[in-house]
Amino acid sequence: MRRGITLIELMVVLAVVGALLAIALPRYVQSVDRSAETVLRQNLKSTRAAIDRFHADQGRYPLSLNELVLRGYLDQLPADPLLGRPGEWILEYAPEGGVRNLRSATPGRSRDGRSYQQL
Repeated sequence: MRRGITLIELMVVLAVVGALLAIALPRYVQSVDRSAETVLRQNLKSTRAAIDRFHADQGRYPLSLNELVLRGYLDQLPADPLLGRPGEWILEYAPEGGVRNLRSATPGRSRDGRSYQQL
């Protein structure tokens, strides 16, 4: 008697694996999106804090985000994890000059319903 896997057994295993993937994959994608949004919020918060510290120390706003890195207020340029590229921010400038605030350039809405650009 020959031992082996029949075509029916193989099809049943593939159907079970497919069903498990159909359940797990959306949760995984949702988890990745939630993590990226959390990183975006943290990058915005830490960069805004660095801008405030720079303003308190120097009496003016930084001319660019690069100046925050060059002067040691940030270790590196923050990245927008939803866009995947560093330096892709909407910058708001103070009337007297310099970067006063930054916002995400990512289109769409966050989990709480606000636009990413409003975070």
